[in-house]
Amino acid sequence: MTWLVTGGAGYIGAHVVRALRADGIAVVVIDDLSTGLPQFVPDDVPLVRANLLDGDAVRATLAEHDVVGVIHIAGYKYAGESVTRPLHTYTQNVSAMVTLLAAMADAGVDKCVFSSSAATYGTPDTELVDESTPTRPESPYGESKLIGEWLLRDVAAAGAFQHTSLRYFNVVGSGSDELFDVSPFNLFPLVFDMLFHGRTPRINGTDYPTPDGTCVRDYIHVADLAMAHVAAARRLQSGQPVEPVYNLGSGSGTSVREIMTAMREVTGIDFEPEIAPRRPGDPARIVAAGELAARDLDWRMRHSLTDMVASAWHARQRAGDAYPG
Repeated sequence: MTWLVTGGAGYIGAHVVRALRADGIAVVVIDDLSTGLPQFVPDDVPLVRANLLDGDAVRATLAEHDVVGVIHIAGYKYAGESVTRPLHTYTQNVSAMVTLLAAMADAGVDKCVFSSSAATYGTPDTELVDESTPTRPESPYGESKLIGEWLLRDVAAAGAFQHTSLRYFNVVGSGSDELFDVSPFNLFPLVFDMLFHGRTPRINGTDYPTPDGTCVRDYIHVADLAMAHVAAARRLQSGQPVEPVYNLGSGSGTSVREIMTAMREVTGIDFEPEIAPRRPGDPARIVAAGELAARDLDWRMRHSLTDMVASAWHARQRAGDAYPG
């Protein structure tokens, strides 16, 4: 019996694949490699190179590998870019999920862990977000993730179907030196790429009402995130009850200044960030609570900020000039 990981050649998906295998669960990957890298998939894990919009390929994969559940990670994940590419975002994140769920129904696969996003909350009125916080997404990306949650809810209401969605903010670090974040928009790869090439990172705004004046955000280690996906899959497979949504959050957050300090200490590069004006719309503090996930999914922050920075930097150094970012 096998679990399918969609987007398993991506940064997050590849970590989930390794966590599943470490837990003794057989895995098959579907990825169109639009952002994923084939070398991220272990040699002994089947990789189906297909887009989820190809329903025939999805159905064939589910049947050929005796799939019992799906961890759905694939999608277009760039919130800012989604504003200028809304139709592409909805096609890849909503239409593709409809195709996936239809194929699962045809194959009798009735379990799904959805890798959602805290972008579903938009800019919340509260500094600590929990699962009851109203969802008000502010980008097509956030909207597409919320629609994905609605699709799961409605499919479950129409018949026997088990599901849960995991919402989280910023994923960082590396659980293996050969896996690294290739996003051109995320803070860690942006800063590391600048340091790697001798440029100076910058901080956007130092006059926020926070302890050090810089924005506070939720950062979680990718290996911790992967373990939560496995725990959710295990819970579904054993028939245990799950919440429709879990936040995976630190409960405390980390400031941009704290991250820069940790990066200076870990890399040994003595730099002082340039100070730039605030970016419009950046809240001072957004942090997610994770009590429900701690209760059901053994969620906890197993890695410190230093761990996050060091593991990400080691992976970036190993990639060297071959880094595709």
